[in-house]
Amino acid sequence: MRKLILLIVLFFLSAASLELNAQTLVNMLYEKKLALKLGQNFIALHPDTILYKEEAKSRRWNYEQGLMLGALHQLYKVYGKMEFLDYVKMNLDYYIQDDGEIKTYRVDEYNIDNIPPGRMLLMLHKETGDSKYMKAAQKLRGQLATHPRTPEGGFWHKKIYPNQMWLDGLYMGEPFYAKYSSVTKDTSAFDDIAKQFSLSYSHTRDSVSGLLYHAWDAAKKEAWADKTSGKSPNFWGRAMGWYMMALVDVLDYFPKNHAFRPELIAMLKSCAEALVKVQDKETGLWYQVLDKGGKEGNYIEASASNMYIYAFAKGANKSYLEKKYFTIALDAYEQLLNRLVTVSDDGRYFLQNVCRVSGLGGKPYRDGSYEYYISEPKRANDFKGYGPFIFAAVELEKGITQVASKAVGLDYYYNHEFKDGKRFHYTWEDTTFSGFSEVGNLLKKHGETITPVEAEASKEALAPLKVYIVVDPDTPAETEKPNFISDVSANAIEQWVKDGGTLMLFANDSANCDFKHLNELSDRCGIHFNGDSDNRVTGKNFAMGKFDSLPSHPVFAGVRQIYLKEISSLKLFNYAEPILKRGNKAYIAYTRYGKGFVFAIGDPWLYNEYFDNRKLPVEFENYKAAENLFKWILNK
Repeated sequence: MRKLILLIVLFFLSAASLELNAQTLVNMLYEKKLALKLGQNFIALHPDTILYKEEAKSRRWNYEQGLMLGALHQLYKVYGKMEFLDYVKMNLDYYIQDDGEIKTYRVDEYNIDNIPPGRMLLMLHKETGDSKYMKAAQKLRGQLATHPRTPEGGFWHKKIYPNQMWLDGLYMGEPFYAKYSSVTKDTSAFDDIAKQFSLSYSHTRDSVSGLLYHAWDAAKKEAWADKTSGKSPNFWGRAMGWYMMALVDVLDYFPKNHAFRPELIAMLKSCAEALVKVQDKETGLWYQVLDKGGKEGNYIEASASNMYIYAFAKGANKSYLEKKYFTIALDAYEQLLNRLVTVSDDGRYFLQNVCRVSGLGGKPYRDGSYEYYISEPKRANDFKGYGPFIFAAVELEKGITQVASKAVGLDYYYNHEFKDGKRFHYTWEDTTFSGFSEVGNLLKKHGETITPVEAEASKEALAPLKVYIVVDPDTPAETEKPNFISDVSANAIEQWVKDGGTLMLFANDSANCDFKHLNELSDRCGIHFNGDSDNRVTGKNFAMGKFDSLPSHPVFAGVRQIYLKEISSLKLFNYAEPILKRGNKAYIAYTRYGKGFVFAIGDPWLYNEYFDNRKLPVEFENYKAAENLFKWILNK
C-alpha cells in the first residue's frame, strides 16, 4: 500500500514538474526569449558540428546542416549574438576549401538534397567578403543548371529517382535558387522557380481535400505511383511541411512585380486552408499521415507541426495569410511545448516524436503505404524537427512583438462622469484618489502604451488594442445621460475577444454600477455580476476589507494580503474559473473565450486611493498584486 501511495505521489509530482517546465517555455516565448534559448540549447548539445554520432552519412555535406544553419543564422539576425554566426561559419568552413571546393559533395550525384546549405554560403560571402563561399555557391547553382528534369521541366528529386518530383525537393532547391537569382540579379530564373512550384502543386494536389501527396512520378512506372496520375498514395505530414516552408521562404526573394507571385500566395492560402481541416481537434497539431488522425499507429508528428506553425506565422506576419493563421500557429505551438518537449535533469530540451526519415522507392523498397509511414522510427531532437522548431519560435516572437505594439485601452465612454466641468473617476489622467493614473504609470513602467477609448466599442475602436478595460459603467444617478453597453457594442466586444483580445471588467457594488447592461455583455462569457455589496468597511477599519487567505495563483505570487471593500460577488458558468473566493462566493474570475481572455472583478479595485500605500496600511499589497495581474494578463 505504501508503495502504491508513493507511486501515485511520484506520478503527480512528475506531472506537475512537466507542466511547470512547459509553462516556463511558454513564458519564454511570450517574453521573446525562447528562440534564443533553443539555439543555445542546440549548440550545447552539438558544440562541434551538426551530425548524428550514430549515423556516418550525416558527416557528409547534406540538407539537414543547411536547415539547422539557417535556423541558427536567424537567431544571429534577431539577437545579434556572434556565437550563432561563429557556429555557422565553423560548420561551413569544415567543408569549404579556399578554392570553393566542397568536401564530400559530388555534382554528378544530382541529389537536390545537397543544395540547402547554399543559402548560408551566400550569407557568409556577404558577411565576410571571402570569395570561397561564392565559388562554392556557384558550384551548387551549376548543379541546378544541368540537373535532370521531367519532360515538363521539373527537377528530379535525385538521379537515382528518375522523373520523380517529391514535395521535399521544393525546399531543397528553390529557396537557394531564388536567393542566388536575387543576389546575382538573374530575374529570368524566377520563371523556372515558379514552374517548379506549379508542377509539383498541380501533379500532387488532391482535388477533394486540397492536401498534397508526397510525390509524383512523371513516368508512372514506380510501384508506389498511381498508374493514371503518377501520385503517391498518402499525405505525409513532413512532405507538405517542406512545401509550405519553401513557399514562404521563396517569397522573400521573389520579385514583387513578378506575374507568378500572386499564384504562389494563392497556393500557400489553399494549402493552409486544407491543413487547418486536418488539425488534431484536441491539440491543434498534425499527424504523421495527415488525413488519418484516428487510425491505429498514427501519431502527432513534431517536424510537420513545427513546419506548419512556421509557415502559418510567417505567412500571417508577411500578410500573405489572414491574421487568424498566426493565432492558429501560436495556439498549436503552445500545445507542442506542453506535449512534445521534455527537459533532462541537466536542463537540456528535447523535442520528441520526430520521424527520422521517410521516402519512396530505394532499397529496401518504400511503397508509400500508410503502414510504411508509421513504421519509420522517431528520433528526439532530429534536426528536421529542431530546425523548424527554432524557425517557428522566431516567427512567433516577431508576431508577438507586433501584437505587443498595440495599446492597453481604458474605456471613457461607458464610464463618462464629470465634476466641475472636467472628466474624472477611473481615468488615466485623474491623479486624485478616484483616478487610474497609478495603474497607467505601472503599465508604462513595463513598456506598455496606454490610451483612452472615448468612442463606443466597435471593431474600429477596438482594433488598436490588445487589452480593453471597462470600469464601473455609469448609472442614471451618476450621469444625466449615461452611455449604456448596447447589443451592437456587446457584439463588437465579443467578436474582438474571440479574435484574441483581452477584456478586463471592473464593476462596483449595487449602488454604483449599471449591472443590467454590463451583465448582458459578461454573461456571454460565463461571468455574471450579482450586484451585491460584500466586505463592507466602516470608517478606517481597514482590516474589515482584507483578504489574507489567498490562493496559489500568479496574481497573488508573493502577496500576503490585499484590500477589497464593498465588492459584488460573481456567478460563474460555462468555462469561467474563480481566482479569488471566500466560502462559496467568487469575487475575481477569468475565462478563455475564443482566442481571447476575460478577467472580471466586482470592484474598481485599482483606483489610486487603494492602489498603493498612500492611504492603505503597509501590510496591504495591492500594488504587488496589480503588478502580478498585468504581467499575467499581458502574457496571455
